[in-house]
Amino acid sequence: MRQWHLRNEIWQLPAAGGIMGILNVTPDSFSDGGRYDSTAAALQHAAEMIQQGAHIIDVGGESTRPGSAPVEEQEELSRTEPVIRALRQAYPTLRISIDTRHAAVAAAALAAGADIVNDISGLASAEMRELCAAEPCGIILMHMQGTPATMQQAPHYDNVVEEVRRFFEERVALAESCGIAAERICLDPGIGFGKTTEHNLALIRHLAELRVRDLPLMMALSRKRFMGEILQNPTVAKESPLPTVAMSILAADRGADLHRVHDVAPLHQALTLRASILQ
Repeated sequence: MRQWHLRNEIWQLPAAGGIMGILNVTPDSFSDGGRYDSTAAALQHAAEMIQQGAHIIDVGGESTRPGSAPVEEQEELSRTEPVIRALRQAYPTLRISIDTRHAAVAAAALAAGADIVNDISGLASAEMRELCAAEPCGIILMHMQGTPATMQQAPHYDNVVEEVRRFFEERVALAESCGIAAERICLDPGIGFGKTTEHNLALIRHLAELRVRDLPLMMALSRKRFMGEILQNPTVAKESPLPTVAMSILAADRGADLHRVHDVAPLHQALTLRASILQ
């Protein structure tokens, strides 16, 4: 079992697989925008995901769906900081993640009690690197080609697996040069972030080849549109958790340690069943 160094613990990732529950406090996320954009509604949904088996709650205040426009930092901060503060008060030992690419938002979240910075830009900004060097938080470093506004406009790779792995190697080395220990990093290949369906499938098929320095790998497959393209039903992944569960189990078989999902209960059941066979 792999370890991940977080703010207040060295977490031994569960043998069955860790689950990160998605808590979007946005009005415009692609799947659940506006459902949990009050602190009370967000807390209730977090409680449900914790009861269903989530090991981490990931709070996001900016939609990064394909074609989305950036949100002002102050707006993103005002959405996320009160929820994280309330979560920390209600659950003193809960692992809380802030899903942001902005250092000011991450800093406020860490001050409010977050343990992890989930940065879809892969520590692209010097400000984020400086913050993470100064704070002993866990970090999720994701690969993305382009920006949310442009990433699905004809993404291209000569070899997507080699290029994503090289990105991970370079970014882990950059993080270390800034004073961030590699043991604090979890890697996310960024399924759907500047990738076609074939790119996504190649990354899942060859997931084990993406591992760098035996660091944890996270897969964020939940409700992604490429599954609808494969199944020739564009809404199926939003309407049913089955495609996400199936793809997540296949990713677990190829080395995924952590899964970021909207629907916690069915994935927790599937991972538990898988673990019973492997044991």
